[in-house]
Amino acid sequence: MGDSLAELERIQTQILDRTSDLEISFASLLPQTATQNDAVYGGTGARLSAILKSKGVNDFSFKRVASDYYDWPLESRRDAVGAASVQHLCKSIVLVNTQAIPSVVDCSDRNNSKYYVVVVQYAARFNAEAVKNFLYTLNQGKIAKKKFNLRLAPEETSIQLTGFEHNAVTCIGMKTEIPVILDEAIQKLNPDFFWLGGGEVDLKLGIKTSQFINVVKPFIVSCSSALD
Repeated sequence: MGDSLAELERIQTQILDRTSDLEISFASLLPQTATQNDAVYGGTGARLSAILKSKGVNDFSFKRVASDYYDWPLESRRDAVGAASVQHLCKSIVLVNTQAIPSVVDCSDRNNSKYYVVVVQYAARFNAEAVKNFLYTLNQGKIAKKKFNLRLAPEETSIQLTGFEHNAVTCIGMKTEIPVILDEAIQKLNPDFFWLGGGEVDLKLGIKTSQFINVVKPFIVSCSSALD
């Protein structure tokens, strides 16, 4: 009798364990709310979630992706995060003004900063000349146009300024308050919810465009062209 009860208890335990595993697997397939994001993605995800929620942002989501995500075509990346289109997949890149006047050494003046973060679509070609012209006009022509020459910042500089490594850069929770430039094409996306880095290489952040703009307060510049 004792052996029979022990066997029954063993079987019941196996069933309960299997049920729990299935519930966890099913839950991972469900859309994540901001609160669920905190629990599921912990660490960086929780920190960025807290920042966003403290600023009144409630329409955002995190998605964990595979380690070889960046080896995939854009269509596969789109499906992995559930983006509306490949045009909704964006990246944040840190640029340095290599010709800035000697007194410009940091990001204290957002109109004439040593560094900028530009958010552009993966399915577009960044136009540095457009940003150069924008900054020249923004400064009312008081600074010679040749003093604006935006180039990709060295990776170690990007990490030092943002606190995020390559392919993980996001505009939320950066170590330095770097001025942000959002490509106008992203603002025009429909639906107005785009994806960018989430602070870790395999973590992506999706956010409603209008809420991103309210929090980050980027310059909105037409600074890209379609890929051939």
